[in-house]
Amino acid sequence: MEEIKNYQEYIDKGVEWAIGVLPNLVLAIVIFFLGLWIIRFINKLIKRFFEKKDYDETLETFLQSFFSIALKVVLFVLVVTQLGVKTSSLVAIVGAAGLAIGLALQGSLANFAGGVLILIFKPFKVGDWISAQGVDGTVKEISIFNTKLNTFGNQVAIIPNGQLSNGNIVNYNMENIRRDKFDVGIGYGSNIKEAKDILLQICADNPDILTEPAPEVYVGALGDSSVNLTLRFWATNEVFWPAHFYVIEQSKLRFDAAGIEIPFPQRVMHQAPTD
Repeated sequence: MEEIKNYQEYIDKGVEWAIGVLPNLVLAIVIFFLGLWIIRFINKLIKRFFEKKDYDETLETFLQSFFSIALKVVLFVLVVTQLGVKTSSLVAIVGAAGLAIGLALQGSLANFAGGVLILIFKPFKVGDWISAQGVDGTVKEISIFNTKLNTFGNQVAIIPNGQLSNGNIVNYNMENIRRDKFDVGIGYGSNIKEAKDILLQICADNPDILTEPAPEVYVGALGDSSVNLTLRFWATNEVFWPAHFYVIEQSKLRFDAAGIEIPFPQRVMHQAPTD
């Protein structure tokens, strides 16, 4: 009878504990799911706000990620507090956990700081073609911790923001126009002035090549088997590569038509004498 009485006491205490905890548990679950819905709703409002306003897409992506994480942290605190954890105890736990996590995730914190620096100083923005960390590509997305580049081969390269903010970055789209340099060699017996005139005429015939700054041609070097000419011209970013390839192709075609030799390495084979 004594054992049955003890079991009954345990059951009564369990029921009493469940009655005391269950309302808070149910309310915590309700707060959790309601909070997730509110966070999604706020994210949609932020997205619509940026769509209606002409803001930088870089800022839009970064703030969306930041607010999403910040609101989820607030939701976590609300849920844990509702379960009965005291605020002072929670602050102490979060502080200790924050210190431990901070030491363990130094790289992630550096990436976050790097994302903030990129957002403030704007060395590049979404849509720019950049070269950084040995990767060339168009900036597809800038998030809190990393930046995504769409490479020439349509691969996605993910680079941590910490490395980007501390490394060298070449932004090909920051200026509206770019200068190209094209080197071509002609034979020593060819007419240098005629070759220079042909190169300048190629530039004049292409409306994509700017007349101001004007194209220039120099004798860049006297090689072992050729006189090396250097052509410099300017074009806008949108038509830079079509202009680049146009100059290369037209140089070969027009030099051939004018009888101007473009030397190339040759190897002469001699047959060994036979006895």
